[in-house]
Amino acid sequence: MRLTQQTNYAVRTLIYCAANPDKPSRVADIAASFEMSETHLFKILKVLVSNGFVRTLRGRNGGLMLARPAEEITVGAVVRAAEESFLLAECFESGRKDCPLITSCGFNGLLHEALEAFMNVLDAHTIAELAEDRGEIRFLLNIDPAAEGAAARVS
Repeated sequence: MRLTQQTNYAVRTLIYCAANPDKPSRVADIAASFEMSETHLFKILKVLVSNGFVRTLRGRNGGLMLARPAEEITVGAVVRAAEESFLLAECFESGRKDCPLITSCGFNGLLHEALEAFMNVLDAHTIAELAEDRGEIRFLLNIDPAAEGAAARVS
């Protein structure tokens, strides 16, 4: 199974926000960190906002913040929200009757079982787990380096 780029960036956006929990994350900063267009990120944000994963804050100091704790957002929930289809084969489509084995083929059942196992693994993990090494993530994504540098100089 291959997830779409939208799902990949949705999860990464949530990791970014989880690594930066104390202040809103700017769309421009997130887009730059993942080398994607802001237009593409806004499309992803529609999904994240409508599913209650992030909230937007308007104004000069606005941006995005997680709408609920990262510990409550499962990777499986994000994948289900971001993916448009989980059809692993043509025979998953309802109404498709072009295969003569459609009524007695074990392949379709096997794929359903595999998809269920895949989603069970994703449901067992949260965005908090993915953002666990917050310091390293903040460094790699260049989140607020001036503040961290100032804190290091004070210590």
